[in-house]
Amino acid sequence: MNDLYKELLSKIGEDPDREGLLDTPARAAKAMDFLTQGYQQNLEEVVNNAVFTVEDNHMIIVKDIELYSLCEHHMLPFFGKCHIGYIPEGKVLGVSKLTRIVDLFARRLQIQERLTTQVATSIMNTVAPEGVGVVIEAQHLCMMMRGVEKQNSCMITSAMLGSFRNESSTRNEFLQLIKQ
Repeated sequence: MNDLYKELLSKIGEDPDREGLLDTPARAAKAMDFLTQGYQQNLEEVVNNAVFTVEDNHMIIVKDIELYSLCEHHMLPFFGKCHIGYIPEGKVLGVSKLTRIVDLFARRLQIQERLTTQVATSIMNTVAPEGVGVVIEAQHLCMMMRGVEKQNSCMITSAMLGSFRNESSTRNEFLQLIKQ
């Protein structure tokens, strides 16, 4: 990857051998490895058996989970927050695993719509809850820095599964609680 970044610097008209850019290809490669580490991970490793038995089935919400990803169309960052809610049916995930699931899929080339669905589906498949709701709010640098250059735009996506999709009262409770 270092050679590719060095070639990229040349292609944009820079001198990759000038003092300020000598280490840039290595730094950029290291950054790209970090930003796309989700390709080297899988759901089972991330969850790491942190599934626990519970008797109650009250809604669980973790909101304002920071996320950073790269859009697959321009490889520019998008960033924002993810809100997750689910109603367990006997099993819960360790709370940090919810944030790790978000990172697992965000650290890949993505579109926000797919990311939202992947997070919801992963939780549904891992603990088989009564329902899952995921909402992501994000700003996309591909819209802010180039193209339409809209600085205040924010994209909101949601994925509602099970009771969050089928029961408006459950969905509304989740949406109200994440606004607080």
